[in-house]
Amino acid sequence: MLRLRDITPRGLYARSMLMVIAPVVLILSLMSWYYYDSHIAEVNRKLGQSIARDASLVQAYCDRRQDSVLDRRTIDERLDMTFTCDSDAANIDRSSHVSVFSYSGTLDDELETRLGVPVETALDPRDSMLHLRFPSGPRTVEIIVERKRVLTVNSHFFIVWVILFSLFMVMLAIGFLNQQVRSILRLSKAARAFGRGRDVPDFRPSGANEVREAARAVIDMKNRLTAFAEQRTAMLAGVSHDLRTPLTRLKLALAMMDETDDIKAARADLDDMSMMLDEYLTFARGEEGDDPIDFDLAELVRDAAAGFGPHVIVAGPEQIMVNGRRLAIKRAVTNLISNAIKFATDTQITLVDGPHAADIHVDDNGPGIAAELREDAFRPFMRLDEARTQNTPGTGLGLTLARDTARAHGGDLRLSDSPLGGLRASLRLPH
Repeated sequence: MLRLRDITPRGLYARSMLMVIAPVVLILSLMSWYYYDSHIAEVNRKLGQSIARDASLVQAYCDRRQDSVLDRRTIDERLDMTFTCDSDAANIDRSSHVSVFSYSGTLDDELETRLGVPVETALDPRDSMLHLRFPSGPRTVEIIVERKRVLTVNSHFFIVWVILFSLFMVMLAIGFLNQQVRSILRLSKAARAFGRGRDVPDFRPSGANEVREAARAVIDMKNRLTAFAEQRTAMLAGVSHDLRTPLTRLKLALAMMDETDDIKAARADLDDMSMMLDEYLTFARGEEGDDPIDFDLAELVRDAAAGFGPHVIVAGPEQIMVNGRRLAIKRAVTNLISNAIKFATDTQITLVDGPHAADIHVDDNGPGIAAELREDAFRPFMRLDEARTQNTPGTGLGLTLARDTARAHGGDLRLSDSPLGGLRASLRLPH
């Protein structure tokens, strides 16, 4: 079933322009149709009747009928037309009247009704004179009359004014809509920047009252989220600091003891606890703290893969330029590769440079994750025991941090089936 929204523009600017232009075009079209179908047609019909009446006087004169009350001189002076009672074939393009003389049908009807004989009309393009030829007894009468006596010659001025008025209305509409839509686009750009963790210091609410209210709501939401993130970061930073102190004392105490298997295991446990504290603090911050820059994503991925050994193959373009926080993206890519290596024996990375975004596909041949559990894998501290072993190290924050990083840059992270038989993690980052 065809719906109106399927054939109308999707953008606000285009829809607003359509709402303004469509009524203007419709009204002006109706006015033009009425003007030409009613007024101009009636005027030309009256002019045709006048020409037909004068032609009947010429016909009477050429036939030398008794009802001919005018002589040749009087016809030339009063009727303002030139005629020949016994005409030969004039060198005139007889087919031109169809395209040049648009109301020739009306004139032909009036002439044939008045004269009672078929009349041939043609407009001479050399001097814009109209030639009328019709039989009159044994003779062929030809009348030459100025075109302006047959039809209105200034009707095209109406079309010119209609076009100028339409252009004026469209220019006014474009100016008005630009002012209104610019505020919405500015709000959209600021909201997108706020969503990516970037500040827009020069953003101010502008435009219509409704747009201003929406802008104030976005600014208030951004301030609340920033305050919440700062409070969470400060809290976990304090917890991390408080826990690091006893951990440091324990490490110093173990360093002074004799090297035994138990001491080695204790040191490993302390290292794991330190790593977990770092992961928790990173999760609380939600970013690495570096500023967004333009960098080569392909080079970054290859550097990250090189840290895991030559068996991790990277395929794709040699260069993909993106803008973002380089350290945060590198950490996300490292987390994805690390997850793949933990649970598989074969890991491959594929880079895809699309028209609007770059994709990083990390494939493995491991056990994978069931489709119904893939969304749970992104939950913080979640461990999927069905697909992961209890002895596998980690905090359960790798996928969570990776997706948070992707979404903070306007992209996303998705899990799907891998061509290798395991899991595919697809990280998308916009250009």
